[in-house]
Amino acid sequence: MWQALRNELHGEGFEVVTVGIDTAGAEACRRFIEGASPEHPSLIDQHHVVSSMFGIINIPNSVWIDEEGNIVRPAEAAPAPPSFADVERVNPFEGMTEFPERAGAIMAEAIGIESSPEEYEAALRDWVAKGSDSAFALSPDAVIERSQPRDPNTSLGQAHFALATHLELEGNHDAAIGHFAKAHELVPDNFAYKRQAWSLEPGGDTPFARFWQGPQEGNEDAWPYASEWVSEVKAMGAANYYPKFQA
Repeated sequence: MWQALRNELHGEGFEVVTVGIDTAGAEACRRFIEGASPEHPSLIDQHHVVSSMFGIINIPNSVWIDEEGNIVRPAEAAPAPPSFADVERVNPFEGMTEFPERAGAIMAEAIGIESSPEEYEAALRDWVAKGSDSAFALSPDAVIERSQPRDPNTSLGQAHFALATHLELEGNHDAAIGHFAKAHELVPDNFAYKRQAWSLEPGGDTPFARFWQGPQEGNEDAWPYASEWVSEVKAMGAANYYPKFQA
């Protein structure tokens, strides 16, 4: 869907750069990238550098950057453009012989998640057409005001997450868990940190299972984290999963 929008608007100077933010690396993202057959740059970020630099705390998020390299909209929810809803998408259930038991609980919460795809696409098209004259292109001061603040807990949580990522990539999963958990405690609204840690637990042997990992039926006591996706979304309310779009 993003590829289709990019192709339509590319002649007007619009480019998409997608980043797969996943400590598991290229193999975790390969199926989705190859399924999309992108003509735009598609990158892999194992160390979550993009998240750290731009304040990304959930996916899908986007950052708008103009021709001069200036951020004109900081990280915000980026729902897929509805103009291309008929474009074939990668099916995370493809190749699975059994529908995961956990999927029902996930879908029950996911159906209540709210976003503003029509409003977001219209704003993006307006920016492509008008550039800095668009009402949706923010001033530098407005960008700073909307950007996620980094208090001491956020900075310390980021350090724990970076250490956990390093340990994971070195093959020391057990040592990484404690630092992932500390990052979750210090930065509780960062779903990027949580989903990354959850997805690395044993049992995530399919794209769906990795993405929505949680306690395994009959072995709940082995789950090392204080929460998982379903309980988190229930607690916050699915309608609050993404912040409302701001013009």
